[in-house]
Amino acid sequence: MTGPLLLGVRHHGPGSARAVRAALDAASPAAVLVEGPPEGDGLLALAADEQMRPPVALLAHAVDDPGRAAFWPLAEFSPEWVAIRWALAHEVPVRFIDLPAAHSLALAAHEEARRAAPPPDRPEGSEGPDGTSAGQPGADPGSVGPGAPAPDEAGSDGLHIDPIAVLAGAAGYDDPERWWEDVVEHRGTGSRTAPAAGTAVTPLPAAGRGTPADVTDPFAPFAALGEAMTALREGYGHGGRDRDLVREAHMRLQLRAARKEFGDGVAVVCGAWHVPALEERTTVAADRALLKGLPKVRTEMTWVPWTHRRLARLGSPSGRGYGAGIDSPGWYGHLFGAPDRPVERWMTKVAGLLRDEDRMVSSAHVIEAVRLAETLAVMRGRPLAGLGETIDAVRAVMCDGSDVPLDLVRDRLVIGDVLGEVPDTAPAVPLQRDLTRLQRSLRLKPEALERELDLDLRKETDAAKSRLLHRLRLLGVGWGEPVAGRGSTGTFRESWRLRWEPELSVQIAEAGVWGTTVLSAATAKAESLALTATALGEVTALAEHCLLAGLPDALPVVMKALADRAALDADVGHLAQALPALARSLRYGDVRATDTAALGEVAAGIAERICVGLPPACTALDADGAAEMRGHIDGVHHAIGLLPGTGELGERWSSVLRRLADRDTVPGVIRGRAARLLLDDGRLEEDEAARLMALALSPGTEPADAAAWIEGFVGGASGGGLLLVHDERLLGLVDAWLAGVPTNAFTDVLPLLRRTFSAYEPGVRRTLGELVARGPAATAGPALDRSAMPGFGPGLDEARADAMLPVLHLLLGIHESAAGVRAGSETAGNERAGHDQEGNNLPGDDQAGESLAATDRTGTDLAGQDPAGSDLDQPIHDNDPAGVAR
Repeated sequence: MTGPLLLGVRHHGPGSARAVRAALDAASPAAVLVEGPPEGDGLLALAADEQMRPPVALLAHAVDDPGRAAFWPLAEFSPEWVAIRWALAHEVPVRFIDLPAAHSLALAAHEEARRAAPPPDRPEGSEGPDGTSAGQPGADPGSVGPGAPAPDEAGSDGLHIDPIAVLAGAAGYDDPERWWEDVVEHRGTGSRTAPAAGTAVTPLPAAGRGTPADVTDPFAPFAALGEAMTALREGYGHGGRDRDLVREAHMRLQLRAARKEFGDGVAVVCGAWHVPALEERTTVAADRALLKGLPKVRTEMTWVPWTHRRLARLGSPSGRGYGAGIDSPGWYGHLFGAPDRPVERWMTKVAGLLRDEDRMVSSAHVIEAVRLAETLAVMRGRPLAGLGETIDAVRAVMCDGSDVPLDLVRDRLVIGDVLGEVPDTAPAVPLQRDLTRLQRSLRLKPEALERELDLDLRKETDAAKSRLLHRLRLLGVGWGEPVAGRGSTGTFRESWRLRWEPELSVQIAEAGVWGTTVLSAATAKAESLALTATALGEVTALAEHCLLAGLPDALPVVMKALADRAALDADVGHLAQALPALARSLRYGDVRATDTAALGEVAAGIAERICVGLPPACTALDADGAAEMRGHIDGVHHAIGLLPGTGELGERWSSVLRRLADRDTVPGVIRGRAARLLLDDGRLEEDEAARLMALALSPGTEPADAAAWIEGFVGGASGGGLLLVHDERLLGLVDAWLAGVPTNAFTDVLPLLRRTFSAYEPGVRRTLGELVARGPAATAGPALDRSAMPGFGPGLDEARADAMLPVLHLLLGIHESAAGVRAGSETAGNERAGHDQEGNNLPGDDQAGESLAATDRTGTDLAGQDPAGSDLDQPIHDNDPAGVAR
């Protein structure tokens, strides 16, 4: 080798990676220089570690501001990664030569500050010769390299070009990606398919001029591409990005130093756009002048796992200092790793994926898909079937023309969810090391593919997993998000949706300022949030989070802040918004065996203040304010039912609801809701509820206010539809009122009514429609005779009901010996408690005194559930007066 070997590449290109490996094998350079931040030189040896599995990325962040960070991703098919691995395998020195991350991060901060400042008035002639403003930072155009700013960080004044698009246009292509695949990526893939007859595709044309590259010469592709880039830079300069001039000056200085140390036997692997600049003859003084006075910050660097999804352009993190990306990392990884017959192997992968999703795909489908892809390549004049041809073939042969299964192929294979790994010896902040230790001890492996995790908090391991995930959420590390569980509704179960993203490494570095372990960091941040919180709701939410995360050392500080805020906050809305979180915290504390006595005292005090201040706060509210207050009342009602030992408080709350239901100055939606809550709790007789509805729907009431009352009483997902189905008097009142609404007022109340009834289940709406369609006889009268209605018998057939009991026991999993069900039924005046076979009492009453075997007033079968929704596995008694249990 008679001079530096400049290997211009396109980042993350499998064709470039294969060409780099072949060129290095042929040249055997004395040293390898790679485009990348020099701070990573000390980490290059880790690339040879057995635990290092790409895709990975170099992560640099400012020490004083960990949130300011930049990534340099490398995949298995990245030319830079191939060069690094080759150098380490051959014991050849390897170094990074790009602009240091200390300058890159500082320049990015400078650019953000410049954008945030108002634009100054420019005198004429202040632009550069190419139309760019002086000193404007830039990035690689098109084939940008690692460490370059994201495309949206480029200024709008310069002439930004895509060199690949220019070369593709010169070769007669309208798709730059297709041109690059044809001339570079498909070289040496081991395909058995020959180029189409008469095609004009050459191994690598030099922008439409010169001679085709020799496919037998490992250096020919780089020479042709370098010639093409030289022609482009002669016409377009530096592409409108001045920062490239600074980066290339630093590369030339590093290249000179390497040649002085190793001679001319040096190989440089960099973006092809930079090759003409490295060949340019400049003085050392000129290059140092470009680097003089650059801002600088103190940085730290390490390896972090990366994903194929983040390599894709659509998922590249904006603002993280990296703009290069590819559309199909999974496809490129397949092209790089396939030893031969890439199309056949790809179709086999697709067939396996579709079979795993229970789609009928046979070997014949694979054969026909390969034939179709190859035929399409010939018809389109391509040397090898590319991604476009394979997608078209898969859609037609394996997906029956549907894009639905094809979207799965794109997501799982074309992009992929491959997550890299880094060795334990890689530098990391102490918080990251503690998190890694906890992940291993709890067997909670980070995965790029989204998955759901169900936890049983009665198990110590699952409880520890829950505490870890809650602590990370408190620290702002969004690894997991809680979701509604599909199983039991008890408080001992949790469900999470987990997905590991590369950006979490930055979030962990940011959270490292709070402590060296997850526990200490979460505790410190919770204490800080408690001291700086200004709203009562923020402190109550924080208290709930501390209990969920198991932070006993932070609770005293949080409880003091909670007591102080609660004493000073007189807004009933704020108090009502804070109480549900406290009630949930008390439940969580019971599950996690946490002492919550102080929390219970604060919750009881807030509930008392709500009872005092709620009635006056519900007067003179507009429609939006009334809707918001209705939500607060629902939350408080549920919370008071959860507070332990709240018998007296419950009575007081019921009296508050009664006052709201009777007060005319309270908006209709609140009065209706208060009446409904009293009815559900058994503190309001059905006759009284009918009286309140009759008053609310009387002719003297404004139609809009009456519709609001109906919305509060039977609206939402609270079983109001079933209440109307089972109580004909209430349905008759609503029907009669609705029929009497004046024509000019009907259009005003229609949106409220539509919103109310549209929330019902389809079956409920259908039943209501059938009842109303039967006429007044079906909906009016205090004592409706159901025997006169189609589908209803004259009474309960006890013999037939008793015959169904064994089937019910079998369906519900109840043994006859434990069911406590007697052969005969008792009257409505009998005791609610049943007797087992030995005559012992089996209590059948819940806390409200209602039979657990019966239905509530909305007709919903409680089926042995307590007020919190936990399964009680209580027997179903046969002494239900309504006969519902049968």
